[in-house]
Formats: sequence, structure tokens, C-alpha cells
Amino acid sequence: MAKKIQSIRGMHDVLPEQTPLWQYLEQTVRDTLARYGYQEIRMPIVEVSELFSRAVGEVTDIVEKEMYAFTDRNGDRLTLRPEGTAGCVRAGIQHGLFFNQQQRLWYTGPMFRHERPQKGRYRQFQQIGVEAFGIASADIDAELITMTANLWQELGLKNVHLELNTLGDNQSRAIYRKALIDYFSQYNEQLDSDAKNRLHSNPLRILDSKNPKMREIVANAPDLYDYIDAESKAHFTELCHRLDTLGIAYSINSRLVRGLDYYSRTVFEWITTDLGAQGTVCAGGRYDGLVEQLGGRATSGIGFAMGVERLVSLLEDQADSVALNRLDAYLIMAGEEAQLAGMQLVEQLRQALPQLRILANCGGGSFKAQIKRADKSGATFALILGSNEVRDKTITIKSLRQKVAQESIAQDKVESFLSSTI
Repeated sequence: MAKKIQSIRGMHDVLPEQTPLWQYLEQTVRDTLARYGYQEIRMPIVEVSELFSRAVGEVTDIVEKEMYAFTDRNGDRLTLRPEGTAGCVRAGIQHGLFFNQQQRLWYTGPMFRHERPQKGRYRQFQQIGVEAFGIASADIDAELITMTANLWQELGLKNVHLELNTLGDNQSRAIYRKALIDYFSQYNEQLDSDAKNRLHSNPLRILDSKNPKMREIVANAPDLYDYIDAESKAHFTELCHRLDTLGIAYSINSRLVRGLDYYSRTVFEWITTDLGAQGTVCAGGRYDGLVEQLGGRATSGIGFAMGVERLVSLLEDQADSVALNRLDAYLIMAGEEAQLAGMQLVEQLRQALPQLRILANCGGGSFKAQIKRADKSGATFALILGSNEVRDKTITIKSLRQKVAQESIAQDKVESFLSSTI
């Protein structure tokens, strides 16, 4: 027997019994984004590696350790995208979407990072990203955060809270960077290997350390807010005022720095305690210098990304009343005459009721076997068509989820019956 081929570590199949919850989440997100006027953009999965080293940062974990990069047959260095913002900015520059324009865009698809797999952290993972360009004021920051807050409400998610911070402009961050280097250099012997590697290249990332042995050192580090420029402080104050006005609760976390170099000013994360260590379900912020950094004209930008797997896990745990994509009916056809008549009937029903979810039995089988299939399908009703029903132009309706007597109705009444139950 040939050896079985397994999926790659950290890259998982989503099985048919799981996809309805994914579809429910994705459709709810699409509907929410459409109500806010955001338009979908689709980018390639593979980009030139330079895009991410320039956008994300040479000394980030993503570029240093996690990218799936390779050289193709033409000798070009390519990468499976580890995140979506850089590709979206590249597409906007390439197709002239940004200069003197406002754009509100969204996308979805797989991302790839060679991380240590664990619950909520995979090597291939699905993200939904949202980006807004050409708006420098805090009202767009508030809109994006409000939109996500409304999305959690639509999905029925609980125990998700918002953390906010501001990173200031490039100049104030450079001053703060020097203060961090001076501070952490005093504890060089106590720093772990990651912190030592980041000390002179990206000291802000040390603040994001998860090493418990460094907790006290990090806690006593200089506070970023003390170094923020006045304009960034005013922007952040305006954002907080707008969120207060809208009744959106948040906490300010001065240690929130995000893992990508392109962020400036506003950064935020939606966090839950219900997923263990991987508690961030949505994160983002401003990246006002990124378009120019990648070769475009200076354009403001802000966005966020949601981890689909983590949100699906929350839905599985929390949303007991999610209306999943279950079947409405399963058509059982006993006998050759019933099979021919049944296939005509089921197509008439599909044409008349586009929202109807109905599965017609295929592959034959005894009446008992078809009943078992109907029950296993999860359908609410079994529609039974046998020789007697064909002769009398009736159909028998059997409830598969409630203990009620089955009934026989005229075939020309089945459309109205199903219409009243779906």
C-alpha cells in the first residue's frame, strides 16, 4: 500500500461540517463592510520578497524568521504573502488608486508564516483585511474601530475588549527609540537573546516581549507617551473623544507597539481572554508613511486585519444561536417513476425559491437507507415521493427534528409550505 500523504504541519483542512460557520462569519463581514461602503480588492498570494522587507521591516520576526521565500525559475526572489497591507499598497500604487483620492478597500485570503503551530496560530491562516487611504483625520480611525465593534455585536461575540495606543510620528519615535536603547543597555546581561538582537535595530519590539523573566524590566521602561509629539497627541485625543461619544469602551495600553515597522500614530487590538495565549482577534493601526516608502506619493493610510480561525473558534465557543447554513429539506424518491418526477419537482422548487436549501437523493437506495441519509444530512424536513404520491400528485412531509406527525399535501402546495418554513 502506498504511503499516505498528510497535510503540511501548521496547514489545516476545513472540513464540510466546519465550513458553515466560516461562511456565516465571512458573509456577516461582507455585509458589514458593504454597509460602510468598502470595496473588495483581490491581490496575488505571491509577491516579490523586497515588498515585505521594505514594508514590514528587515528586523521584524516576519522577515527574519517566518517568511516562506523562494527563488523561482527566472531567478526572482518571491514570497508567499505573510500579511495583506503591503500587497494592497503595492496594488494601489501600481494602478493609480491613491493620489488625490480616498479609498476604502477590503480583501480576504490565506497568509503564510513559518511559526510554531499552536491553537490559533497556523502556518497558513486566513485573514480579512480592511484598509482606508487618503484620510489623515481621526474620524477614519474611529470609523474603522466602530465598524469592528458593530461586527462583534452582529456576530454575537462576547468578552472582546479594545486596547489603544499611539506611536507618534517618526521623529518622536526616533527620540523614544534612543531612550529605550539607553534604558535596556543597563540590563544587557538580563536581556534574552531576542531582546539583545533587537536592542539596536528595533528596541520597541522588546516592549512586546512575552518572556516572564523580563516582565519587570519591561514594566519599568520609559513610557512612550512621554515622547509623543503634540500633533500625534491631539490626534489620539480626538480619536478617544469620538469613541467616548459613540459609547465604545477601550483601555489605553502604552506598551502596545504592534509587530510591523510601518505603523505610526494610532495602533489598536481587539483582545479576548477566551482563546488562551493567542488572544488577539483583530489588530491594526495607522501607516501614514508606507505608500511613500513603497514608491508612491505621500498618502495617509490606516487598516486592520482579522484572524478568521480565531474568530471561528470564538463563534464555536460563544455563539450558541448562530444560524448556520443547514439544509431545509431532503428529497427521498422511492422507485424509478418517483425518481424522474422528483428531479423535475426539485428543480421547480429551486427555481421558485432561490433561498431554499434542498438536497435530492442520488445513488438510489432503499427507503430506509434514504431516510438515514436524510437524517444525517441535518435537513429540517424529508420530502417523500413514492409511486402513490406520483399517482396522486401529492408529497409526504416528515419532520426530522421535531416529534410531529407526518402529513401529505398536494404537490402544488409544497412551494408555499417550504416558503413559510425557511
